[in-house]
Amino acid sequence: METDVRDAGWRTWANLVTVLRLGLLPVFLWLLFSTNHRAIAAWLLAFLGATDWIDGWLARRLNQTSTVGKILDPTADRILVMVGLIAVAAAAGVPWWFAGITLAREVLVSVLTVVLAALGAARIDVLWWGKVSTFILMTTFPLFLLTTNPHHGALATWQHVARDATWVVGVAGLVLAWSVFFGYVRPASRALVAGRAARKMG
Repeated sequence: METDVRDAGWRTWANLVTVLRLGLLPVFLWLLFSTNHRAIAAWLLAFLGATDWIDGWLARRLNQTSTVGKILDPTADRILVMVGLIAVAAAAGVPWWFAGITLAREVLVSVLTVVLAALGAARIDVLWWGKVSTFILMTTFPLFLLTTNPHHGALATWQHVARDATWVVGVAGLVLAWSVFFGYVRPASRALVAGRAARKMG
């Protein structure tokens, strides 16, 4: 029996969730830089990262897989991670060197995606470990916010302990993210060959 793989189009619950997540990003920036609600901003950023799996789950559960969703979901992930880490660094929640190394990886992934598409490569499915690394990083940066205070105020005891633990998790997530990036080299090569072959046959 063949599996139904029809394109559900752009009007799906999964895509709506993705758009809502992106829509809450300006709210996070407003809370962080225009109010004194630093903790609320951190929790909102954590929520945006934690809900990363919902859109994919809805697409599979409701049989609403779409080409738009396959592009929109990873793109939203990249935007959330990049904007989130730059904002946290700008708010002095994490050193710029750490944010820079993380940002470099995200930029390279985005550039690689565009280049492969321009060269006619077949679509590459997001690796599971890539989702894991994104989740870890989107958990780490809110924790960095929670374990710092505006204007370099004195930290509470729990903040010192939590910040040390956050560094361990953050470095592990960063190492995993770069490992996954290099893990895309072989799938990218196969996708390029497959895409070019399909174009010749067409």
